[in-house]
Amino acid sequence: MSCALTPNVLTPADLEPNWRWEGRLPAFGFLSVDFERRIDHDRLRRYRLSRARQALKQSDAGSLLLFDVNNIRYVSATKIGEWERDKMCRFCLLTGDDAPHVWDFGSAAVHHRKYSDWLVPDHCHAGVVGMRGTIPPSFGLMKKYAEDIAGLIRDAGMADMPVGVDYAETAMFEALKQAGLNIVDGQQIMLSAREIKNWDEIQLLTQAASMVDGVYHMIYEELKPGIRENDIVALSNKMLYEMGSDDVEAINAISGERCNPHPHNFTDRLFRPGDQAFFDILQSYQGYRTCYYRTFNIGRATSAQHDAYVKAREWIDASIDLIRPGVTTDTVAQAWPKAEEFGFPDELSAFGLQFGHGLGLALHERPIISRAVSLENPMEIQTGMVFALETYCPAADGFSAARIEEEVVVTDTGCEVISLFPAEELPIANRY
Repeated sequence: MSCALTPNVLTPADLEPNWRWEGRLPAFGFLSVDFERRIDHDRLRRYRLSRARQALKQSDAGSLLLFDVNNIRYVSATKIGEWERDKMCRFCLLTGDDAPHVWDFGSAAVHHRKYSDWLVPDHCHAGVVGMRGTIPPSFGLMKKYAEDIAGLIRDAGMADMPVGVDYAETAMFEALKQAGLNIVDGQQIMLSAREIKNWDEIQLLTQAASMVDGVYHMIYEELKPGIRENDIVALSNKMLYEMGSDDVEAINAISGERCNPHPHNFTDRLFRPGDQAFFDILQSYQGYRTCYYRTFNIGRATSAQHDAYVKAREWIDASIDLIRPGVTTDTVAQAWPKAEEFGFPDELSAFGLQFGHGLGLALHERPIISRAVSLENPMEIQTGMVFALETYCPAADGFSAARIEEEVVVTDTGCEVISLFPAEELPIANRY
């Protein structure tokens, strides 16, 4: 039987990230071809499962029970439609050295047995629990699956060890406890596994960023009076899905007097001459996310708007210059202004404005970089991390603001920016 069919048989080589730091990070074409080695999905799946197993063994837990769809995909390489993201209806068990078990939505489990040959067929189960309470605990599904899970953990010899759970419905936690399981926090175990990306993950993140490069060129051409924020959101969604996005999670489109304070949304506001406007594109390609802001002015810009942009650029450049293996996140956070210095009463009120966060299968992974959390709880930056750095500067006019975000890959000696739409100077769309 081939290794692809025996996911419980992994080798130390499967933990190798296979980085190649020489030269610029490539952004390969999206198709599989015979004349270039692009994304190696078998290597990707085995690396992720190996990282999860390693993190589990380094923890106090003996098993992981996962309801977070990002964790389920990381461990089992299974995915169904985005509608299920918030339903908590699918789950995955990783226990001891056993191959992953996946409980999926009805016929999806049958599909996995037919098409997902890296999984053990008998470990693909049809199952569903509460679906956010719409199937009440009194129906008995939670009790049934909690007992089934406890039995599998006993069979794997892990009954005396805690079970790490990332998140679940309150009633499911209670059912697991009644089945005799000692539940601990499993999300921290999984986040530690997902911190370091291998070469294939980095390539997928780079491809995802390249899609957004193109969307920003379109936005630059389309920004003009008579166009609304939601028009840009619609055009961006269309373009991203045509390029192969599997989930446009959100697009922020903020303009004019809405720029300060940042509302984190979009409306039907019409762009007007002289507006400052910024956008964030959050989408995924094969599960791997982008978070990528750009600021534009429509037609013209004032000196106050230029000044705000220059400051936001200086702040983000200062943080990028610090990124290298061994630097800690408190050092990076200290490169950014205090909340009071740009108009906010405290760091929690300004949280997310001068900010860094890991990117991967989720929008927010480790490390989180913020004056609110990093100064007293620093993390070490490591080779293979991929994260976004973002800054925000209100303008002196009281309503405009500049917002810039760059995605960076931590290399062996520093970092490389993979968000490439030009942002060194304030872009003026359709200049008068």
